[in-house]
Amino acid sequence: MSDAQSLSSGKNAPWLTIIGLGEDGLAGLGDEAKRWIASASVVFGGARHLELAGPLVHGERHVWLSPFERSMEAAVALRGTPVVVLASGDPFFFGVGVTLARHIDPTEMRVLPAPSSFSLAASRLGWALQDTAAVSLHGRPVDLIRPHLQPGSRVLALTSDEQGPAALAALLAGSGFGRSRLTVLEALGGVHERVTSQIASDFSLSGINPLNICAVEVVAGEGARVLPLTKGLDDGLFEHDGQITKREIRALTLSALAPRRGELLWDIGAGSGSIGIEWMLSDPAMKAIGIEGSAERAERIGRNAASLGVPGLIVVQGTAPAALKGLPSPDAIFIGGGGSEDGVMDAALAALKPGGRMVANAVTTQMEAVLLEHHARLGGSLIRIDIARASPVGAMTGWRPAMPVTQWSWVKPEFQEESA
Repeated sequence: MSDAQSLSSGKNAPWLTIIGLGEDGLAGLGDEAKRWIASASVVFGGARHLELAGPLVHGERHVWLSPFERSMEAAVALRGTPVVVLASGDPFFFGVGVTLARHIDPTEMRVLPAPSSFSLAASRLGWALQDTAAVSLHGRPVDLIRPHLQPGSRVLALTSDEQGPAALAALLAGSGFGRSRLTVLEALGGVHERVTSQIASDFSLSGINPLNICAVEVVAGEGARVLPLTKGLDDGLFEHDGQITKREIRALTLSALAPRRGELLWDIGAGSGSIGIEWMLSDPAMKAIGIEGSAERAERIGRNAASLGVPGLIVVQGTAPAALKGLPSPDAIFIGGGGSEDGVMDAALAALKPGGRMVANAVTTQMEAVLLEHHARLGGSLIRIDIARASPVGAMTGWRPAMPVTQWSWVKPEFQEESA
């Protein structure tokens, strides 16, 4: 049962009206929106929203509480009472409507959106919104923009405050994209609207309105940190001490893990975090937990995740199987290190969701023996991967083989047969 279903008392007539406001305030609202605001018993919103709608608000005013969940509980408690929520622009595009829909059945809502800041920005710039990457950095790490920095691409990034554009310009300049054009669009639709463009490396704009969105026309300079869209990123993009699943093996491993949108991966013995990071780069909805025994490597995983645009990767410092206790059940598991230790494989297999995928790599004979035993007992796919790289041999070139990797892949049955 979903949160919305559990909190809903049934299919009721809408009692909650969510109204999108622009910087033009009441002037941008239609007659219907104005009527709902004027007739509401309670009006929720940010201090700015309540001020913009001020003359029309006759009911109780409730400024959003911190933590935000307290306001959600207060709104749900008013079920059946005429309530209005004031939001910025489109409430269902990085907006409060998304949060409300987790708690209140959509049939109980009436939604009157306004243009989002992304739509307004695209219209000011003449950009095709469907061909533009949209990312919210509001209350989120600026590193989230990194996967979108593709040569020639256009990105719209919503920031948190007046410091956001400078932080974005610094990231661009520091990652080899300093020649990109950065346009700051402030207070769109209001009397204080301002649109200013500068080259990221020369960014010097001051007195920026806290309500701003940045448009980036990406130009990659020499040595720019461009993240390819295929699996198997160059090893040089990762900070590591040698404990990394090498590029070619990583590509095959991710193929075997077969990421699906919104899934959670456990990366056991994460090393540099490369598998979990590329898993999360597959889609913004992907989640990963890296389990790593070394404190130094655990810190390194965090740095790699941030620099490669997936700062949401969770790092658990500890050794399996003990470190696995209490973690949310995974949709897929990769074991790259420590799999031959007592209890690790058993704990991982037990935790894996029915239908989930297990992939384990072995470079030692001890771990290979474990994988051979599991393949004989459970089935699945067993392959051996041999990679050789061209290397100098005196004045000539020859092939230097890397350590072979044995890989076991297995899908957990949806239904386990009961033993006799």
